Amino acid sequence: MDFPKKLKYTKDHEWLSENKDGEVTIGVTEYAIEQLGDIVHIELPEIGDEYEVGDSIGTIESTKTVSDLYTPVNGAIMDANDQILTNLAELNKDPYDEGWLVKVKITDGDLDDLGLLDSDEYEVFVGSIS
Repeated sequence: MDFPKKLKYTKDHEWLSENKDGEVTIGVTEYAIEQLGDIVHIELPEIGDEYEVGDSIGTIESTKTVSDLYTPVNGAIMDANDQILTNLAELNKDPYDEGWLVKVKITDGDLDDLGLLDSDEYEVFVGSIS
């Protein structure tokens, strides 16, 4: 299982990539996708919608369950990966690049204050729940 070093992770199995100008890209981890099984539907938020840390910003439905997607940051949705909606296989194949879900402009707070995990910490966390 892959946990890229350049990313930060949440205990809800989302990953974040810090972009320029206070924007982050958010997706779900390979571990989450493996646990969900075959993904059959994704719901993403509308561009411009604003959320606070912990808010549900969409859902992922698999043959096993429906899971909420949570935002780990306060911010406004700047972009949503609409291509993933029609090509769910891309999420299974490449969750960290082509499988990104949303881009968020952080409106309040700092990434260093959010309790995010680095790749090594996330790997230990996943090992403790498996």
